[in-house]
Amino acid sequence: MFLIIKALIIFIALLHFYFLILEVFLWTTPKGLKVFKQSLEQAKSSSVLAANQGLYNGFLCAGLVWGLVHPNIIFSQQVLLFFLTCIIIAGIYGGYSVNKRIFFIQACPAIITFILLLVV
Repeated sequence: MFLIIKALIIFIALLHFYFLILEVFLWTTPKGLKVFKQSLEQAKSSSVLAANQGLYNGFLCAGLVWGLVHPNIIFSQQVLLFFLTCIIIAGIYGGYSVNKRIFFIQACPAIITFILLLVV
């Protein structure tokens, strides 16, 4: 069970690292335009906001990595639960305010991992 939880946390951390790359570096490129379904004009006008959002995703990734590598198991679990909660809230809000797809991509894996972490 621990391996499954660790794999899920690594997956979620990599997902948020990918969001960081998309939002900070690829926002106005063809890849970024396609992923976020926007025009170049829209992307250029929102690039500063996207970069800021990407930084937050980077912090979420860093928090999950910190929770994975911390030697104290109890503290590690608390860190992971905190950052998973942040991701769940962001995913719920993004799904509500921007696109329902965000809920399924961001919040659902975090919800599953959160529950598994509580059960173990």
